Amino acid sequence: MSPEQFSSAVLDWYDRNGRHDLPWQQGITPYRVWVSEIMLQQTQVSTVLNYFGRFMEALPTVQALAEAPEDEVLHLWTGLGYYTRARNLQKTAKIVVEQYGGEFPRDVEKLTDLPGIGLSTAGAIASISMGLRAPILDGNVKRVLARYTAQEGYPGEPKVAKALWANAERYTPHSRVNHYTQAMMDLGATLCTRSKPSCLLCPLKVGCEAHMLGQEIRYPVPKPRKELPQKRTLMPLLANHEGAILLYRRPSSGLWGGLWSLPELDNIEQIEDLADQHGLSLAGSQALDGLTHTFSHFQLAIEPWLVRVDAATDHVAEADWLWYNLATPPRLGLAAPVKKLLKRAADVLLTGESR
Repeated sequence: MSPEQFSSAVLDWYDRNGRHDLPWQQGITPYRVWVSEIMLQQTQVSTVLNYFGRFMEALPTVQALAEAPEDEVLHLWTGLGYYTRARNLQKTAKIVVEQYGGEFPRDVEKLTDLPGIGLSTAGAIASISMGLRAPILDGNVKRVLARYTAQEGYPGEPKVAKALWANAERYTPHSRVNHYTQAMMDLGATLCTRSKPSCLLCPLKVGCEAHMLGQEIRYPVPKPRKELPQKRTLMPLLANHEGAILLYRRPSSGLWGGLWSLPELDNIEQIEDLADQHGLSLAGSQALDGLTHTFSHFQLAIEPWLVRVDAATDHVAEADWLWYNLATPPRLGLAAPVKKLLKRAADVLLTGESR
C-alpha cells in the first residue's frame, strides 16, 4: 500500500469500528489528552477508565493540577503505579502555568522539553488536541507497524526504533491527523493485539508482511528475557490504640518517591529500635500474609507484621511520619502494596478478622 492508501484504510476502519466514546475523547483539550496519555503509559485502558474521571473531577484544569498539594495528586494516582509519572505531571503543569500562561505550546519540540513528555506523547497531544501533523509510536502503534513491515529486532534498540519512527512519519497523513492517531492506537488495542490478533478484520491485512508470512506473533520481536532479581523486606505495621498505623513519607526521588509507606527492616529484631525511636512500647505482634510486588527490574518479597504499640503521651511523630487512621483515612499517595497491607491491618483491627 502507498502511504495514502494506508492512512485511508485506517481512517475508513476507524469511522466504522473505532472507539469514539472514551472519556478523554469527550471535550478534547490538550490537558485532557495529556493526562490520559500519561495514565495510559504501560497501563490498560480498562484500568485508566477507573482513574481518569476521578482525576478530572478533582483537578479539572492544568491550573488546578499545578496548585494542588502533592499528596492529593499522589492520592489520585494511588494504584496506577510508576509514580514518577504523577510527579512529572505536576512539574509540567507548573511549567505550563508559569511559562506558557496555562496554554500547552503548539510545538512538538517544546512539548518534549516538558517533564515526562516523550516524542510519542507529544505527538499524541499535538495531533489529537491541536490538529498538528505529528507521528506517534506508543506500544499499540509500534506493534501495528512492526507487523506491517515485519520489522526485525527488538524495538527498544536504537536502530529498530529509528526504522519504526521513519515508518510512523511516512504513514501519518496530512489531514484528519487527530482521527488517524486515535485510529492507529485503536487498531493496536482492539485488532492487532499482542497474542491473538484479529487479522481477518484488519484493514491493513492486504499489505501486512507479518500476515503474509503467517508470523504475526513473531513481531514485534520481544525484549531478551532476564530473570528478575529477588529482594525481601520486613514491613511492620505499628498500630496504636486508636487503630492508626505509623507511616513515613519516602524521599522524593527513587522508588515510590514522595509516597507514604511503611518502614522497611531487615529482621524482626529491628522493630524494637524503631519503636524506641518513636517513643513507643511494644504490646504484641502477629505475622500477616506475605505478598510479592513486581517492579520492572526486580521482585520484592514483603513480610508484614502487625505490631500493637502503646504511644508515649509526650512524643509526637516527626515531620515525615504520621499516624494513618484506618477508620477515617486521609487522602495520601500510597504505594500499591502498602495500600493492600493497610487493608489487611484494617480487617484485623476494625473487624477482628485474622489475615
